[in-house]
Amino acid sequence: MLDTLVLSRMQFAANISFHILFPTITIALGWILFFFKLRYDQTSNPVWMRAYRFWVKVFALTFALGVVSGITMSFQFGTNWPGFMEKVGNIAGPLLGYEVLTAFFLEATFLGIMLFGIKRVPSRVHTFSALMVAIGTTLSAFWILALNSWMQTPTGYEIRDGVVHATDWMEVIFNPSFPYRLTHMLLASGLTAAFFVAGLSAYRILRGDKKQAPRLALKTGLVLAAILIPVQIFVGDLHGLNTFEHQPQKIAAMEGIWETEKGAPLLLFAVPDEKARTNHLEIALPKMASLILTHELDGEIKGLNEFENNHPPVKPLFFGFRIMVGVGMLMLLVAWTGCYQLYRHGELPDWLLKITVAMTFSGWVATLAGWYVTEVGRQPWLVTGVLKTAEAVTPVASANVGFSLVLYLVVYTILLWAYIHTLKVMALKSVEVEEFETAEPAADGSLTNLPQSHSAPQSAHGGNP
Repeated sequence: MLDTLVLSRMQFAANISFHILFPTITIALGWILFFFKLRYDQTSNPVWMRAYRFWVKVFALTFALGVVSGITMSFQFGTNWPGFMEKVGNIAGPLLGYEVLTAFFLEATFLGIMLFGIKRVPSRVHTFSALMVAIGTTLSAFWILALNSWMQTPTGYEIRDGVVHATDWMEVIFNPSFPYRLTHMLLASGLTAAFFVAGLSAYRILRGDKKQAPRLALKTGLVLAAILIPVQIFVGDLHGLNTFEHQPQKIAAMEGIWETEKGAPLLLFAVPDEKARTNHLEIALPKMASLILTHELDGEIKGLNEFENNHPPVKPLFFGFRIMVGVGMLMLLVAWTGCYQLYRHGELPDWLLKITVAMTFSGWVATLAGWYVTEVGRQPWLVTGVLKTAEAVTPVASANVGFSLVLYLVVYTILLWAYIHTLKVMALKSVEVEEFETAEPAADGSLTNLPQSHSAPQSAHGGNP
């Protein structure tokens, strides 16, 4: 039998795991849409508009699921974790409120113009709407990561009568880990969206789509990924150094280091044994962990035994971190190989298109692995040094929590299947749509010489993908 604490943690983990899939796409996809629209405004090339029209529909679908899952997640603060809001509600409440006021309303308002005003407003207004939606998605990440980072490295507060009060909002928002977490997450979103766009475009090409729009989107996704991955590796290193300073127990669990040692090895693989407090089947690079984390071959790294069992579970962090890094390296290989093929041959061979399709949701895998490392790595604390997870859980009977968990899992499984199936249907439908790519842009940017059919763009802002 699982107790209420474990079931509540499982339920919140299921909710956040489902929810984060969609903002991870929309944060960066909003900027990709803005890029497509801007390039159309600059060139009047209808291919950019066709790419934009297809991906704005994908964005709307993804945004809708993100909103729905985000609402149910916020409910759990009251139903499953009442102690959280009672203790730190003076911090969490305003930050969540700022996200709604400055980001959600901005996204929702201008997304309406993007979807329904494309033939009703001037082109510049529509482009401005795309920019506002992109800014809105980024602002949403800003506020959510501010709260999450504060829970990891809380500053700018004091405790009065057992309740946390803010003493300096700038310190609360710009806490020590916030810049690194925000940058790391935005880059993760960029990579997720880049492979999402590239993978779905590759699928359209493999299914016989001869139009230029999916090829343009494929190139955009691969080039974006090829640029962002080295940047993410650099930022990830900085983030690791920040975590090493403020949360050394998390780093010790990620690296599987039990005893404090100088010149600690980097474990490429091992099987941590928490009962025996040792590792089995180690494959290690001597002194490399110390070099990476301290920039010295003989740098000292604290082991888990220094923290007297007040550290996170080791296996989820150890394997989660290696999954994240492994998927990242695979992304690097695919993106750079794809860019090389595009540079030399102008297109991808079928074998690489198939690999790109298989990588469509690779960003989800890396993001979830990294998110588990972040969140599980904070345990046993809900807010580090302030509130333990066990102190915030609901007193509701475990059977009730278990029942709602099962319902969540069933609904989320159905929604995830429906989302992926809908993407497949949209892609296949776009393959069947006949395009007239010989159209010439007129001086005012509208398209001329187009047959008046449902399959051809009817204006500079209309048409099918």
